[in-house]
Amino acid sequence: MQILGKKWNGLIIHYLSLCPNGTAHFSDIKRDLTDITPRALSQKLSELIEYELIEKKVKTGSSVSISYELTEKGRALTAALVPIQEWAQQYKKQ
Repeated sequence: MQILGKKWNGLIIHYLSLCPNGTAHFSDIKRDLTDITPRALSQKLSELIEYELIEKKVKTGSSVSISYELTEKGRALTAALVPIQEWAQQYKKQ
């Protein structure tokens, strides 16, 4: 809960869980999470990498491509969050 209680962490993990293969580029995340600053996003991604919930993938070639992907630990966390999301939907204020 300490990890998820920090601003943006839960939302970033949830966002990646909705992406194909749990993978997205920095620009995709920034585009869809409009209220986060690039600096804050960079810090949060680094933090989630440190917690081993996501990993940074670098592909080289004619151009460098960097993406962020949920790890096995991150995917397990998203599965554990489903009952919490269901509870929140059931008891949200109407």
